[in-house]
Amino acid sequence: ALGEHRTQFGTEGDSITVKAGTAIGSGIVIAGQLYRGATFAAGDVTHTVVHAAGDRPCTCGKTGCLETVASGAGLVEQGIKVTNTADALALARDGDPEATTMIRTAGSLLGEVLSSVVSFFNPQALFLTGGLASSQHFVTAVRARIYDGCHPLMTESLRIEAASLGADAALAGTALLTAAAIRDATP
Repeated sequence: ALGEHRTQFGTEGDSITVKAGTAIGSGIVIAGQLYRGATFAAGDVTHTVVHAAGDRPCTCGKTGCLETVASGAGLVEQGIKVTNTADALALARDGDPEATTMIRTAGSLLGEVLSSVVSFFNPQALFLTGGLASSQHFVTAVRARIYDGCHPLMTESLRIEAASLGADAALAGTALLTAAAIRDATP
């Protein structure tokens, strides 16, 4: 989240970065700084309970978590005849209607949860990364659900887009955090 944010906005502004791949993770940047929360778990939307998940068991021990229906692992568990996220994405790219529908549905469900986050937090940008974010069907569904679920004041200048750094965002963020730790430790 920090790597993508700093690439886009420098040390100013507010953003959310969501990784949607085999699992779902996210990070929040406020005023150019990573926000971790009281227990260092800020932004964990993956275990938000969603009606569409019903009583599906989650790896966290709860049932009905977003991860069970909107992550790559969730897609595999829901019955597409694939063994991983990349295979599901390949089927959708090839026009498989079942895979395409499931990826769109996953994006819509993530967008449903993120609508509340966007309404509460009102960031400048929402960046999507991870395997599912490589699918335009997924990104479009997230965007549509957020625009549908939020007041226009929250979305009038909101950027919702695939992250520009991809897998390199983690490296960039780690480098920034390491440099800050060295700077803070130097007398």
